[in-house]
Amino acid sequence: MKKMTLVLICLSALTASHAQGILGKINKAVNKDSSKNVLSGISKSFPGKSGGSLSQEEIINGLKEALSVGTGNSAKKLGSVDGFFKDAALKILMPEEAQKAEKTLRSLGMSSLVDKAILSMNRAAEDAASGVAPIFLDAIKNMTVKDGINILKGGDFAATEYLKTNTTASLTEKMRPVIEASLAKVNATNYWKDVFTAYNRVPGTKQVDTDLTAYVTAKAMQGIFYSISLEEQKIRKDPAAQVTDLLKKVFGK
Repeated sequence: MKKMTLVLICLSALTASHAQGILGKINKAVNKDSSKNVLSGISKSFPGKSGGSLSQEEIINGLKEALSVGTGNSAKKLGSVDGFFKDAALKILMPEEAQKAEKTLRSLGMSSLVDKAILSMNRAAEDAASGVAPIFLDAIKNMTVKDGINILKGGDFAATEYLKTNTTASLTEKMRPVIEASLAKVNATNYWKDVFTAYNRVPGTKQVDTDLTAYVTAKAMQGIFYSISLEEQKIRKDPAAQVTDLLKKVFGK
């Protein structure tokens, strides 16, 4: 049943009996050995929105377009002011090993200093997120037929996982220097130094030594992929998110 649920065409509008027939065809198709046979079987199983079967090219191009739209929306949203900072699910907070320091400093009346450090980390992530779209577009452009089949056979977040597998190294290489520069630009490094210089002076505390750039880079990437996964779900299930004719044809009811 898992294989069936991974298909990127919205089946909810089908009647129960019709859906069972379609799913049976898909299940049979995805168990073929040949990539060509799989796509051929799937394309024959799915009627387009305006009638007629979806071609192999339309299926792959639909996946690419969905990824392009999803990553573009995520980069635009997260790369704007407060894209991270005012999103409760994505806001970058102090790392776990520094949270005791945060509590201690706030109790000593240094909340403003801590707040500046947190804001500066989020601003750095927003700055870096604004420049990641080309990396995703390269990965999407290089998607193969085999990649497309794996996404079709994968889970609800298979497209996001494809991007994570194929872009994490490039994103890290791209984002780390941007974040490092951004942290310096918004004085995060100084705030971080001030925070932990103050904390480390408190008698009996264990000194905190965290790689701020690496931490913010990792949290920024986590936030980007989380945002993309939400976009993927919207395109799969929400007609309003199917903003092009191809997306409507491939994913529409």
